[in-house]
Amino acid sequence: MVLIACMAAAFVVAWQSFAPAALKLDDPDVGMLPPASPPASMSISSLPTGTYETMAALTFRGGAWSETRHLAMTAVLIRHPKGNLLVDAGAGTHVDAHVLTLPAMQRTPYRRGTPAIAQLAALGMKASDLAGVIPTHSHWDHISGVQDLQNVPVLISDQAKRFIASDAEDSKLLRSFPNIQFKEYAFDGGPYLGFPRSHDVWGDGSVVIVPAPGHTPDSVVVFITLPSAKRFALLGDLVFQMEGIDRPAEKPWMMRRLIGEQDSEVRHNIALIRAAREKYPQITAIPAHDGRAFDAIPVAPFALQ
Repeated sequence: MVLIACMAAAFVVAWQSFAPAALKLDDPDVGMLPPASPPASMSISSLPTGTYETMAALTFRGGAWSETRHLAMTAVLIRHPKGNLLVDAGAGTHVDAHVLTLPAMQRTPYRRGTPAIAQLAALGMKASDLAGVIPTHSHWDHISGVQDLQNVPVLISDQAKRFIASDAEDSKLLRSFPNIQFKEYAFDGGPYLGFPRSHDVWGDGSVVIVPAPGHTPDSVVVFITLPSAKRFALLGDLVFQMEGIDRPAEKPWMMRRLIGEQDSEVRHNIALIRAAREKYPQITAIPAHDGRAFDAIPVAPFALQ
């Protein structure tokens, strides 16, 4: 009887973890759309570097167990006259070794693509043509390609610096890379679309980073404004798929606990993105692992201005 009761309790916990449920969010005031003056020559392109597979049920609450999602590992190239940037670095040339550093239960089938370093070469660019890499956070599938980008500064906040320097398992792979040049920035700007602080990378509003902890302590959202006035919010892993924003739907309970997410922070940041997108339709939100969302950014060598 005790065994049956335990099994029943486990079933209830598992069902509640994955079953759809209305996500209760606050209704934040995101304020006025921040001004931006991106240079006319600025553009962005996506550099898809591979995918890995998982069930939809593991990516958002209410997803189907029978549906396989191919999660993107994609870098975004920002070409700017003051300096070219990558947001995330995707899967690098050593991705096979990087996957083996994960606990066995976290390894899923994956497909290697072309590493960012090779795609840059095809564009006639060298690693030295980059002013920096902005990781949305330090999980392996966002920083694997950093190992290929020798001597390219990795731009991190002071909070990220502390997190990466800690013994956190999440940042272990990044700490293992030799000859990494970290370049620290401060959130020295004011509020940005409801986020309390910001950092304007080039001082023209074209690339603005805001702290968005919750998925990890070092998580950020990167806002990009193009000459056409089109705007993007690169969400990192605030949500894994667009359903997280559109429905909205958080990650399943068991996944959140495995990752160590802070639910209240994640929910607040989801609410901010939803409110900003509703108020300002020119903003396109892109979760880092949703290949459908990346359809909005052309694949290099094409570019969007």
